[in-house]
Amino acid sequence: MLQRWVAPFLVLFAVLLVAWTLTLGYRLPSRHTSHHWDVAWVGFDIVLAAALGATGWSVARRSSWASSAAAVAATLLVCDAWFDTVLANGVGERIEAAVEAAALELPLAILCIWLARNSDRADAAVQSAFVQERGGPSR
Repeated sequence: MLQRWVAPFLVLFAVLLVAWTLTLGYRLPSRHTSHHWDVAWVGFDIVLAAALGATGWSVARRSSWASSAAAVAATLLVCDAWFDTVLANGVGERIEAAVEAAALELPLAILCIWLARNSDRADAAVQSAFVQERGGPSR
């Protein structure tokens, strides 16, 4: 029963979101000053750190939700790269944002996507490394 209405609901929401996005694109100013800018970025980075930590922990523990944690971390990393790059002010900030995105955030997002899609292989690699570290036979 749930499956019958979830897909149409999500598609409808996507269509409404596109309409809302077009409205915002027309109505929003291209420049905006915001209070608590620092709180927004620090809060986002704390959530990103928690997602990365949860991903590492869940992979190490061979948890069933490792792929979900990795997908969340990948999404947040791509969002971080996007907003850092788009909201950079001045040439220096743009270069810094582009270097961070290219060297850190996007490669780490790709690793997390790989983990999300291949959690069984990642689990086997962690298990093999653990067994080799202990000096025991590998599976």
